[in-house]
Amino acid sequence: QAQLVESGGGSVQAGGSLRLSCGYTTGRYYMAWFRQAPGKGREGVAAFTGAGVDTYRGSVSGRFTIARDDAANTLYLQMNNLKSEDTAVYYCAAGDPKDYMGYFNPSTYKYWGQGTQVTVSS
Repeated sequence: QAQLVESGGGSVQAGGSLRLSCGYTTGRYYMAWFRQAPGKGREGVAAFTGAGVDTYRGSVSGRFTIARDDAANTLYLQMNNLKSEDTAVYYCAAGDPKDYMGYFNPSTYKYWGQGTQVTVSS
């Protein structure tokens, strides 16, 4: 069973950067970052595919980078050139490959962190 703990959220002006971290206690799982803005559903932002390749939501491609350090059991999300529309609660997620339903489908992921708030002011 995986346990996930996010950190690194905060407030920043548009154009700024933040790095989110997610400590995990797990074996080999699919790992991803999601976000949820007020009044909206949870959406996938970045994920590692089964082959270890990173994939991104179109609106963040080129600005966000997902990385993982298995030696440190930590997943990262580097967010650059932040925009007001990036404001949301960000969650890291871990999923068992047998539950795969798409890298940006929340149903793929059984384990979730508590979330960390990211606020971008324009």
